[in-house]
Amino acid sequence: MPETLLMIIYILLIGFLIVAILIGIKLLGTLGKVNEILDDVHEKISSLDKIFEIVSIAGDRMAAVTEGAFGFLTSITSKLFGKSKKRKKRAKIEEEDEEDE
Repeated sequence: MPETLLMIIYILLIGFLIVAILIGIKLLGTLGKVNEILDDVHEKISSLDKIFEIVSIAGDRMAAVTEGAFGFLTSITSKLFGKSKKRKKRAKIEEEDEEDE
């Protein structure tokens, strides 16, 4: 009885080994196909790199123009409002001077 049980276990292990080998072979074929797909995707992505580079350059230039325009407008408004504040301070000082006299 133990000999027949041992024989059945060996037969099952041999069957399991054969199934594992077949699954391994199928996985190798699948990995080959996946590798081809990844190569194709890599080629398509690398063809889009130029487009992304152009978009990046355009975005950088737009940001530079926007920053320049904003800086220009800020300086103009600060000069306009800065002068009016200075004028108000001068007027107050002159009023105080006139009151002191």
